[in-house]
Amino acid sequence: MNDIAVLGNGRVGGNLATVLTRAGHRVTTAGRTEGAAAEAARTARVVINATPGAGSLERLTALREELRGKILIDVSNATTDGPDGLPADLLHPGTSLAERLQEALPETRVVKTLNTMLYPVMTAPATLAHPPTAFLSGEDAEAKRTVRALLADIGWREEWITDLGGIRTARATEAAILFVPHVIRGGGFAPFAVSIAR
Repeated sequence: MNDIAVLGNGRVGGNLATVLTRAGHRVTTAGRTEGAAAEAARTARVVINATPGAGSLERLTALREELRGKILIDVSNATTDGPDGLPADLLHPGTSLAERLQEALPETRVVKTLNTMLYPVMTAPATLAHPPTAFLSGEDAEAKRTVRALLADIGWREEWITDLGGIRTARATEAAILFVPHVIRGGGFAPFAVSIAR
């Protein structure tokens, strides 16, 4: 059992918080107010960034002390939106939100995952017709082991999880967000995920 703080109480954060609580973890959720986020992060071992990616770097940098020594699971994608509200371009081209977070929070162990799928798949991967892939990017092996265990708790099989390596690999998975608007326009808002077929 872990003490987990979920920052962001929208569809992504709320869904993760519900399923992690059901799996037996102690979960605290916090909205966008700095005070609530700081209190939740201070008492947690693992912090999940489920805040809108465009503002995540600023919000989390403000929590540097509270995040010191913690595992930060980043599930957000930082994009600019097009006129239809769907992602249009990357906010950090040539790098990634996860890399920027790790640079800004050197004493926090950042792990990027669950950002290559629509949010319902994050906690119900087995509902897709074909197995999806959850990618891991991060510098700390112990932190990634913890994240693997949490993914297992919410329905991810070991063979569906692929460790890509260091935090720099997050720029590849974050770029996958550019598929999303085209897939949605072509097939509607039905759950889907990037999958590695072998």
